[in-house]
Amino acid sequence: MSWICLFLAGLAEIAGVFSMKKFSDTNNKLFLLVIAVLFIISFGLLSVAMREIAMSSAYAIWTGIGACGGVLVGIIFFKESKTPSKLFFLALIVGSSVGLKLVS
Repeated sequence: MSWICLFLAGLAEIAGVFSMKKFSDTNNKLFLLVIAVLFIISFGLLSVAMREIAMSSAYAIWTGIGACGGVLVGIIFFKESKTPSKLFFLALIVGSSVGLKLVS
């Protein structure tokens, strides 16, 4: 259950960052409420996940999910560049998160 909470926390963070970009593009104040709700959900689920997952692993994985998700959202929805070096460093984030879990 903790891993599901951690994954959902990461997804909420990605959705929050997506909403930030939408707010910056549209200046629609409704997105501010959406951002606040999504980050409250994200931090809440992260804290639930930390009941069973070590803080160092949970935070690193949550950050990795958010960082990778943010890059992918930028590429897919906002037509940001998809260079080989960007994809390489994205893979490093994923590999580092997996590595931290394996050694904890």
